[in-house]
Amino acid sequence: MVDSSCSIDREMANNNEAWWLLFVLGPGSVENRFYYNVDFPKGQIALKSFNAEVIDEAGNPVPLHETYLHHWVVARYFIRKGVNISEFDDHANLNKSDYISGRNSGVCQNEMVGQFFGLGSETRKTATHIPDPYGIEVGNPAEIPSGFEEQWMLNIHAINTRGAEDKLGCTECRCDLYNVTVDEYGRPLRPDYIGGLLCCYDHNASSVLPVKVYIFDITDTWKRTRNSTGINAEHQCKVEYNIEPCHSTELGDDGCVDNKRISLDMPFGGYLIYGVAHQHSGESVLLFIERYDGQVMCSSLPTYGEGEEPGNEACYIVGMTTCYPQPGAIEISRGETLILESNYSRITHHTGVMGLFYILVSDQLPKPMHTLHTVIQTQDSITLITILWAVVAMIGLVAVIAVAIRHRYKHGGEDGYEAIGM
Repeated sequence: MVDSSCSIDREMANNNEAWWLLFVLGPGSVENRFYYNVDFPKGQIALKSFNAEVIDEAGNPVPLHETYLHHWVVARYFIRKGVNISEFDDHANLNKSDYISGRNSGVCQNEMVGQFFGLGSETRKTATHIPDPYGIEVGNPAEIPSGFEEQWMLNIHAINTRGAEDKLGCTECRCDLYNVTVDEYGRPLRPDYIGGLLCCYDHNASSVLPVKVYIFDITDTWKRTRNSTGINAEHQCKVEYNIEPCHSTELGDDGCVDNKRISLDMPFGGYLIYGVAHQHSGESVLLFIERYDGQVMCSSLPTYGEGEEPGNEACYIVGMTTCYPQPGAIEISRGETLILESNYSRITHHTGVMGLFYILVSDQLPKPMHTLHTVIQTQDSITLITILWAVVAMIGLVAVIAVAIRHRYKHGGEDGYEAIGM
């Protein structure tokens, strides 16, 4: 079932739109489908926010302890004109001569973490609004390869955990719980791969200043060499990793924390506009990015639920704090070394955890603008004007995941892994 609606304010050139996609989940099953050529707004626009919700057939929010939203991501691609790509095409089988990734500006290789927006269980209480006058510019004819057209893909990864004895193991995609020894293409898993995405596959306006999307991954194995600045060096992002439990002797001190820390040389420069992390539940978790001199540029902390109602599910991450620096307060220089650090509790064993950090960077400042020096960390105080994009999931009943988008047309009168990695 697909339902869409559109509300356009022609004077302000703001659009609010809604789409609904239906898929079915049985008890204990997984949805990890790629929806290609979704009904995305056309033309040169600026994206202002994406939001998501999981609801049942009656429109009621579904709690995480019934349907765990592992992730949703929205990615851009370019397809050769005249080539039809069906909604459910297998992305691994796309003809590479007809398909070009329209990935973000990040440093990870190929199509790894190439999405423009993406979150998981923290969706309901994580702000994605991009402050005025900034926006993510898409649909620019100058960026579309000759002979191709711009399209969008939505990937939803949801897990039905109702009745599961080990819900954490299900949400961490433990291979033994899914009785999986090969990936979705029949290729044997490596012996040390005990949990993660490979075991959790499907069914098993002119006034807008453009920003670029960069995603950093704590598993990036890039290392600076003596003769390289790292700006053009190849990055290898693994997206997920496992955490071994600490020994009993470590329980009484601060040693029972898994700490990962990497340094990256920035291949870009600009002003930091927004930042947020994506992590999995792990008791105490923290992800932050800092300068080489120790100045923290942005930190993102989890909000854990305390009850049963949707948006406040106990033991689940239901939100991540965000960074909204005053425009001009934080400038990143090309070639500058930044530090990414991720911390998880090691009290228990974890598989398939992630440490991604999204930042939006702009080359320009609003005019007039003087450099400010206050970083605003905010979660709920920002008023969101959004487009609702809903994805429906049935778990015995029907559940819906809705991804909301707000965008602004640059021309006010216009109507109109594999490798995706989360």
